[in-house]
Amino acid sequence: MYRAGFSKIKTLKGNASNRALTRFASSSAVAAKSSSGGLFSWFAGGSASTLPPLDFPLKGIELPPSLPDHVEPAKTKITTLSNGIKIASETSANPAASIGLYVNSGSIYETPVSFGATHLLERMAFKSTTNRSHLRLVREVEAIGGNVTASASREQMSYTYDALKTYVPQMVELLVDSVRNQAFLDWEIKEQIEKVKAEIGEYANNPEALLLEAVHSAGYSGPLAHPLLASEGLLGRINSNVLEDFVAANYTAPRMVLAASGVEHEELLKYAEPLLSDLPGGAAVEEPKSVYVGGDHRVMADTGSTSFALAFELPGGWLKEKEAMTLTVLQMLMGGGGSFSAGGPGKGMYSRLYLRVLNEYPDIQSFSAFSSIYNHTALFGIQATTSSDFAAKAIDIAAKELIAVATSGEVNQVQLNRAKQSTKSAVLMNLESRMVASEDIGRQILTYGERKPVEFFLKAIDDVTANDIASVAKKLLSSPLTMASHGDVLNVPTYDSVSSKFR
Repeated sequence: MYRAGFSKIKTLKGNASNRALTRFASSSAVAAKSSSGGLFSWFAGGSASTLPPLDFPLKGIELPPSLPDHVEPAKTKITTLSNGIKIASETSANPAASIGLYVNSGSIYETPVSFGATHLLERMAFKSTTNRSHLRLVREVEAIGGNVTASASREQMSYTYDALKTYVPQMVELLVDSVRNQAFLDWEIKEQIEKVKAEIGEYANNPEALLLEAVHSAGYSGPLAHPLLASEGLLGRINSNVLEDFVAANYTAPRMVLAASGVEHEELLKYAEPLLSDLPGGAAVEEPKSVYVGGDHRVMADTGSTSFALAFELPGGWLKEKEAMTLTVLQMLMGGGGSFSAGGPGKGMYSRLYLRVLNEYPDIQSFSAFSSIYNHTALFGIQATTSSDFAAKAIDIAAKELIAVATSGEVNQVQLNRAKQSTKSAVLMNLESRMVASEDIGRQILTYGERKPVEFFLKAIDDVTANDIASVAKKLLSSPLTMASHGDVLNVPTYDSVSSKFR
């Protein structure tokens, strides 16, 4: 019995050593001697055969050529219908598509009768139409796994639909119906007004948004001073008649663009032209002019801290592309952020405001550069939140940082190169999104009448020099100061004392 047991052990050891030798054999030898079907063939009772080595191509199999190092981006095609509306698109290899309707209509087009309409129209987007109930519209969007959004700005409105490109006909029809045929039912308006009131209440805890609004209302005389965020007093005067009149006056064909990313142009035209060709036309409306005047806006609130913004104007806006791109690079260069922010383009640990301010002053909770660029004008400045007893010192620091970038030789080439690379990175990463790409098409056509290629803006960024930064900063500081503060404003210096720092 023991001999038999010992014999079995020797046999098992021998098999194990053979397997070990097999494990260390060359891959080609293993491939030549292995079973063709593998484990599943053994289960099925298949026979053994020889497999070719892994480093030899299979017979009859041709590999497709590899992609070139540079893939030419798709061209944006634009068609203008007889009534003036523009339809634009670019193709992509992405299986999904994003389609948007963009309108030259925002808060700058409001009148005293329609103040607050833009904010409410944003909330009323994709509600009931004359052809669909809100429930049916939601079900149709959900049935194809789509996503709809709307956003309002001071100069433009946008309505977008994102879904798989196989559903382009449904996307175009529903999008056009939602914009052209809004029903403005009384009960839906009342429901959204209540939601806007709740939203307004939440803004009390968002001093950054309040300061941006205050900077516009104090800094401009004219349409750009109109509030983008409706107030409770204004909402009480808005009803279906006000919204219908505002849409009828502003949603005309020459002021609208249907833009798509990921859709063949002929396909988009096929479905969009019958739905948009009868849209009311008329002459294009000139954008109402605003005058920058500067000013001071203060709101006392029990927040336990002080938030402030110092801003200046750069005339020209997006229509002066070189200065607009220089301003964008300047914002990246200064950067900043919250006390605990790190990383991310424009607000990382290497930006000037992070290195020179946030790292040095623990009393400052946030400190960052901001900009708002429009077609004909732009605002640029610094906003911050700090403890109330440090507010005067923080404003002094902000003034010194703005004056520093306007001083020739203050910005070195290493800082400038980093800011330019961060700006280009942000532009290219944003354009990877379908929705951003379609929005870029629509908004550029509304502003320029065409879509400039991304290489145009990348070159404009590359061409920015340290002298350009100083020149734009000097032009900013030569305009009147706009100052806004919120919270415990007792320790905030007077407007004249802060303005004198820049003279």
